[in-house]
Amino acid sequence: MLVTPDVLAHTSARLPDDVDPQETTEWLDAMEAVLKHGGPERAKFLLETLIAATERGGAKMPGGITTPYVNTIPVELQAPFPGDRAVERKIKSIVRWNAMAMVLKANKNTNVGGHISTFASAATLYEIGFNHFFHGKSADHPGDVVFFQGHASPGMYSRAFVEGRLDEIKLTNFRQELQPGGGISSYPHPWLMPDFWQYPTVSMGLGPIMSIYHARYNRYLHDRSLAQTDKARVWAFLGDGECDEPESLGAISLAGREKLDNLTWVINCNLQRLDGPVRGNSKIIQELEGIFRGAGWNVIKVVWGTDWDELLRNDHTGALSRRMMEVVDGEYCNYVGRDMRTADEVKAGKLISEEEDAERRGQYIRDTFFNTPELKALVEHLSNKQVAALKRGGHDPLKVYAAYKTATEHKGQPTVILVKTVKGYGIPGDGGQGKFTTHQLKKLAVQIEAVPDMKPEEKAKRQMLAALRQFRERFELPAISDEELEHIPFYRPSADSPEAKYVRARRAALGGPQPFRNNQFVPCRPPERKGFERLYAATIAGKGQSTTLAWVNLMTQLCRDPNVGQLLVPIVPDEGQTFGMPPMYKAFGMYSSVGQLYTPVDKGSLSEYRESKTGQILQEGINEAGSMASWIAAGTAYSTHGVNTIPFYIYYSMFGFQRIGDLAWAAADARCRGFLMGATAGRTTINGEGLQHEDGHSHLVAMTIPTCRTYDPAFAYELAVIVEEGINAMYVRGEECFYYLTIYNESYDMPAMPNEDVRAGIIKGLYPVKTVRPEGAKLEVQLLGSGVILNEALRAQGILAEKYGVASTVYSATSYQMLRKDAIECERHNRLHPDAPKKTPYVSQVLGNTKGPIVATSDYMRALPETVAPYLNGRLLALGTDGFGRSETRKALRRFFEVDAENVAVAALYSLFQQGQLDPGTVKKAVAELGLNPGAPHPWTV
Repeated sequence: MLVTPDVLAHTSARLPDDVDPQETTEWLDAMEAVLKHGGPERAKFLLETLIAATERGGAKMPGGITTPYVNTIPVELQAPFPGDRAVERKIKSIVRWNAMAMVLKANKNTNVGGHISTFASAATLYEIGFNHFFHGKSADHPGDVVFFQGHASPGMYSRAFVEGRLDEIKLTNFRQELQPGGGISSYPHPWLMPDFWQYPTVSMGLGPIMSIYHARYNRYLHDRSLAQTDKARVWAFLGDGECDEPESLGAISLAGREKLDNLTWVINCNLQRLDGPVRGNSKIIQELEGIFRGAGWNVIKVVWGTDWDELLRNDHTGALSRRMMEVVDGEYCNYVGRDMRTADEVKAGKLISEEEDAERRGQYIRDTFFNTPELKALVEHLSNKQVAALKRGGHDPLKVYAAYKTATEHKGQPTVILVKTVKGYGIPGDGGQGKFTTHQLKKLAVQIEAVPDMKPEEKAKRQMLAALRQFRERFELPAISDEELEHIPFYRPSADSPEAKYVRARRAALGGPQPFRNNQFVPCRPPERKGFERLYAATIAGKGQSTTLAWVNLMTQLCRDPNVGQLLVPIVPDEGQTFGMPPMYKAFGMYSSVGQLYTPVDKGSLSEYRESKTGQILQEGINEAGSMASWIAAGTAYSTHGVNTIPFYIYYSMFGFQRIGDLAWAAADARCRGFLMGATAGRTTINGEGLQHEDGHSHLVAMTIPTCRTYDPAFAYELAVIVEEGINAMYVRGEECFYYLTIYNESYDMPAMPNEDVRAGIIKGLYPVKTVRPEGAKLEVQLLGSGVILNEALRAQGILAEKYGVASTVYSATSYQMLRKDAIECERHNRLHPDAPKKTPYVSQVLGNTKGPIVATSDYMRALPETVAPYLNGRLLALGTDGFGRSETRKALRRFFEVDAENVAVAALYSLFQQGQLDPGTVKKAVAELGLNPGAPHPWTV
């Protein structure tokens, strides 16, 4: 029978006693008939109908979000394995050896680190993928995107070595990238290995969330006819402990809601994190199953290997499956990792052989796991050694292949495969298989018999050689002799060996190598200048405009550009109303994989909320991390899919780098291109919002990312110039960088672009805006302003001229970061080429020959302009918004943070006094006249 009374014993729900077994049998017989003649879908329909009727009758039904702690795929439905198991095992053993050897060699004379145990537990998971599932890029396939688990990187390098893609020097220089001949990076880093890795993943949680949004972005590209991504599958490999990171599971509902059946996650459930069990007192696989099933995912559990199939078939009462469910993960770790020596043997330093260890371990499992007469009867035909060797499902290629095949054929849902493994599988020694210390293992050693007067270094050597012999014999690698072990050699089968031929044939069948990153860049045609020219003109006097609204107007024009319009990808996290974007919603639509299934309440208005399957805008909801993941997918599409999509992600600047800084760093590592638009920027500009929303530091944080070019434009024409330059730099000239621009929600009159000559200064970071020289003026200062606070510098210029007869030039400092970068490059050149003509930093070229002190003001911390102070000969005094924000008006906040015009004017007068050009009485008088409070505490103290 397909359905028998013992089926009830396999459920994780606790059922009451059966008061009418005969009736139960009749129901089960009826269900068997339905399954036989109507099929699973009919059976499912009837069950759901019965449950609905039962609930209407008042019965509270169990949720049923988890299934028994056994494999999801029944043996009868398990797909046959298509590969040569013997050859694949040899290949996998070779890959295991080289992955281990790479870390051991790197740490033999250094302490550069590395990880052995993660790949050891996941080798089967990856090898099945490499041999049968991971598509490379080819003429008829776009290639899969695989987010490899970062700590398993030695396995990927080892596989590439076996394939002939990496040489022995590279492996020898693992984690030593500056050595002669080059090396390979610790983890997946596209910036360091641009022809190998696609996406960085080792900052845990980022790979999972990026994979979800990448799979959704593949649909976006296909639906908008930008790229043929329908065959591309996104794979993500992660650990069970990694699922504690909020980013790992925080967006899984999107994948379920969007029915992303082009996405497969493989979670390596080795039950251990760095310091111990992931869920010592419960079951991480069951926990994750419930979470993913509740989020609309297809869940496949691979818990037990083939050796368990017979035992489960003979489990007629469900006792074994109940026991599997009873045992918690901490105890499963104990079965594998415990020291099988007695306390007296440990105390005496006595060793036991591998055979004795297996014998004792099997007896221990027989006594403690198979702990009832009924359970013991199930394994009475097995020796203790066979009991100890019962595999977890993740080490069984038959089970893993069946799970992958089922996942790739499943429609309508993303799939997560929960695979139970042993951390450090096959690694000998005290820090090896199943030990809580195995994550940190970088050197191998097993206990050896004590030898009198043995030196520590000789003992360590012998321990390592003994461990290597055990490893070699466990995975049947006779090609490595005892004499070679001391040197920890790498092993690659000869080109005409069955293993080498098999590897080449399988990768050829799948289209090419993995991991692989495309480096061919095809430039865009530059956007037409006319799309930017509307921002060159002045606004009507008295009808101001914010730089945020100027950006919206610019985007509206650019989305219609014949060269780049279709490539623009506006991204917003549910703040479009704040930023003035609703007219774009109607004009270009918001992407929805199902279109729009409702009539919006604002139908027919100019700002109609229009969703469309071909919509251009990604409206991500209240989700900065998800929005950033979409931005990364769009900003790397030039490499991954060969399409130069240009993402513009707009958000509250406060909720950018400080909130998703790790994703921003990952974007740089992935060689991402695009624009981050920090809107409602500044610490004094967003009226009334208070501490949490007021940003005075994002430019400083952005400066920590080497490929990020940051700008703080004040006027619409500056914004237009910077965006045009950015598109040309990234998508026409092919420069690998991205841009961060701060834009503000404060409206004011926008001046016209003075002339084409200012373009270079805007891009370089500094140019003069206005000079005022009162008649007879003997004193002069230079005033630098940025963003909206440039207006305060201009107002201060008027105060200085009218009240104190001081001449000044106001400069727009559009980018302190670009000024600093240029200055550092000049300084380095001069330092290393003392006999060459000296280079002068651009900031010094602009300000070096001017008169008087320099005063800078911005809506950011004073440390920002102070980054260029070393190149201005001690002339710079910076003002800034250091401290926590406040809920207040702009005017009051600028006075509080001492960045308004009056404070700028006093700072200029004080600087003149410092230079001996003005008496202190004049400065003191100005403080009183301009209404400043010298007794007020510093803003960062209150």
